[in-house]
Amino acid sequence: MIIRARIFRSSKRHFDCQRSDTREMVTATALATLLKEDHLVVGDWVEISPPPPGGEEWKIETVLPRQNAIFRNLPREQKKKVIAANVDIMLVVASATRPAFKRGLIDRYLVRSDYWQVPTYVIFNKMDLYDAAEFDIRFEADRLKWIKSECFEVSAEDESYSPQFILQGFQELKEKLKGKTAILVGHSGVGKSRLITELSGGKIKLLSGELGKANKGAHTTTWAELIDGDLFTLIDSPGIRSMSLSDLTQEELIMSFSDIQEFATKCKFSTCTHEENNKGCFFQSLDKNKREDELILSRLDSYKRVLEEVSVIPDWQKK
Repeated sequence: MIIRARIFRSSKRHFDCQRSDTREMVTATALATLLKEDHLVVGDWVEISPPPPGGEEWKIETVLPRQNAIFRNLPREQKKKVIAANVDIMLVVASATRPAFKRGLIDRYLVRSDYWQVPTYVIFNKMDLYDAAEFDIRFEADRLKWIKSECFEVSAEDESYSPQFILQGFQELKEKLKGKTAILVGHSGVGKSRLITELSGGKIKLLSGELGKANKGAHTTTWAELIDGDLFTLIDSPGIRSMSLSDLTQEELIMSFSDIQEFATKCKFSTCTHEENNKGCFFQSLDKNKREDELILSRLDSYKRVLEEVSVIPDWQKK
């Protein structure tokens, strides 16, 4: 008998797998040949066989094809370190205030999501404290819609809050998360913990970088771990929280800014760096007072900032 299951946690050759038929959690070991051929990670769908009479551990027989993979490049070793697999959505949590909204940080998360081929939901939290003098949420929502990211405005602290600017709020977010596997990112202090607790109906608690199920103790995550929140499934990992983009090449970066790449073809010279003194630069012809042009220029600014990071040559390459 072969049963489809999903890896929730791993420890060397032992894997906690949730059966797709009964949702029961069982421990399985992987065949040595399978471990040699492929690296099993949290989120992988596998086929498992039951233990022999008198035995306790199931066996992973096959790893099914991945929809996508969450990974980091290891340039020195010339390989990828896969952290998790089969993710449906990246939840990018921003704060209306305390801490202040940071557009550049949001764009960095979007580079990763594009690189991993994972769609994004950008969630503006603490909207009960929103002050229009700090940033224009309609402009930010427009520029995110421009690059096909869905936006939601919520207040995890104020259950009575209703969306006023974006039209999609807590209930719409909860509905769209049904049955999905999500990764959660966001700057410290933006309210990720309370938001996830509310979205999962108290099934998941995120405290001090640790995931745990309510009233069932905390699960410390050394690598990645998948937590069942009934409505949706959440992946948490120290490797996912790190959003350094230094492992990307300049070519990979521009591919993640496909909108900038498209507009750059309108420059007179293919080597254009889009600076103020560049003749024939398409971007220099734009009017900052026009909303559409302002959207484009804001994306160009984010691209240039990230480009500075990926252009730095690491010390190990200088030797």
